[in-house]
Amino acid sequence: MSGFADLLQVLVSGASVGSVYALVALGLVLLYRTTRILNFAHGDLGVLGTFVAYTLLRQLDLPFGLSFLLALAAAGAIGGLVYLLLVRPAKNQSELGLLILTLGLALALGGLDALLFGTDNKVVPTLVADRIVRLGGASLSLVSLVTAAFGVVLMLALWALLGFTKLGVAMRAVAQREDVAEAMGLPVKRVLVATWAASAVLAAAAALLFAPTTLLNPTMMLDPLSKGFVAAVIGGMNSLPGAVVGGYLLGVLELLVGIYVSLEFKASFAFLVVVLVLVLRPHGLLGRAEVKRV
Repeated sequence: MSGFADLLQVLVSGASVGSVYALVALGLVLLYRTTRILNFAHGDLGVLGTFVAYTLLRQLDLPFGLSFLLALAAAGAIGGLVYLLLVRPAKNQSELGLLILTLGLALALGGLDALLFGTDNKVVPTLVADRIVRLGGASLSLVSLVTAAFGVVLMLALWALLGFTKLGVAMRAVAQREDVAEAMGLPVKRVLVATWAASAVLAAAAALLFAPTTLLNPTMMLDPLSKGFVAAVIGGMNSLPGAVVGGYLLGVLELLVGIYVSLEFKASFAFLVVVLVLVLRPHGLLGRAEVKRV
């Protein structure tokens, strides 16, 4: 196989994994830049959405596409309720207090998943039947191609939402200064509900794309969540484009390390990258220094 074919295969496989990391990172960054909350329950919201999709598929025998869309809608509703029922009442807590709240929510959601759906491993079908696609001399997995493409579609949808809708403009305004946005008459409460909902949808999308490559269980998203945090730090915790760049970059680099260095080292490679980024460029590749608000 030629060098170009090798490169193409690595890029497509890395982009497939990177799409999951980027979607997780986007949800984390979207929430952090708007609310300054690091949501450690992000992965568990995604898992809950995936269990909803699995139940619709297996118990109600709904088509995969419809189950996928309904699961995303359910995740969005759950994310909005989390803000209304838990986060908003605790909004006067410190950042540390809100972080601990999300840790508690993560534990609660994990226990709820185990109670409702069990802890046994479940097989989630892929978006399409897998087969080998020949392209440029490379043998590519159709599932990897579709996963990467679907991830890009979701990211473009978020970009369109933020850039070309009134809600997106309001979300960006609230991210800059919530108090000023409220003084201008923007519906801050609705914007924050929408932000939590959008973040949960991104988490569920990442989990739904990741689930067919592994086994569905309450702890399925622990590794993608940690890699999503890494991708967010690489790109910059206040940069949505940085989250995308960080996710894809990490996906490709991890694959290269696994192939050419060591599969054992691959597991810890991401955290070595975090250390280097924090030392050499603390604000991430595309992030910017935050101005202290007074």
